[in-house]
Amino acid sequence: MVFAFRGRDLLVTEDGALPDVSQIDEAGFEAVRRQYLGSLDGRHCFSAELETAAQPGGGLRFANLHMLYGSLDEATHAVAGRAVQIVDWDRTHQFCGACGEKTVVSEIDRSRSCPDCQFPMYPRLSPAMIVSVERDDEILLARSPHFPEGIMSVLAGFVEPGESAEDAVKREVYEETKILVDNVQYFSSQAWPFPNSLMLGFRADYQDGEIEIDGEEIVAAEWFRAKDMPNFFPGRVSISQWLIHDFLKRNGIDPPS
Repeated sequence: MVFAFRGRDLLVTEDGALPDVSQIDEAGFEAVRRQYLGSLDGRHCFSAELETAAQPGGGLRFANLHMLYGSLDEATHAVAGRAVQIVDWDRTHQFCGACGEKTVVSEIDRSRSCPDCQFPMYPRLSPAMIVSVERDDEILLARSPHFPEGIMSVLAGFVEPGESAEDAVKREVYEETKILVDNVQYFSSQAWPFPNSLMLGFRADYQDGEIEIDGEEIVAAEWFRAKDMPNFFPGRVSISQWLIHDFLKRNGIDPPS
């Protein structure tokens, strides 16, 4: 199985499936670089970086992974998420950041290193938190300016150096809404390759404060009861949806399919 990318867009068939190797070859695509990923159901998997000028053809097209939920099965989409991060890392670590020397691929693990500095460079992973803040039968939802019109979701943000994930929950919620929370409890996690995050999900209880927003990172925020929810991202593919669905179920509401 070959996961071929032009930038961060995956080469797929017109109906959004992963093409066979023969289809890729027949369309004339050549890999700039190639990386081994492991195996899926007994099939070896490779990622491939294509030229930025590569054009689709032969019944194939390029699509962002966001658009491929549903057309790729869950396991294949997960490998595609791993693949795009490996391709990005390999492309951006061809040279040493300290001395500029050409790096080499390790033969024992997933790293590149400088022959002079001997400094190993591993794929970058950025931990981030996402949290369902609850006040009795209400949940705190907010709207980013990047969301589609009318969509609300739970709060999220990156973990900073020297900070625990639980501390990041408290800081991000306060920075974005001026709400204080406590009883931060781990919920679940999800690899999120947009671009290279590990989403750590939590539930937290309201402690104190009134909602205040800065109008930049967050343009709206409000408490909602389970029986009177706003529009939120449809589906069940992301941890934000899992958190909202969990809140609804615990309050006697069947989540949308």
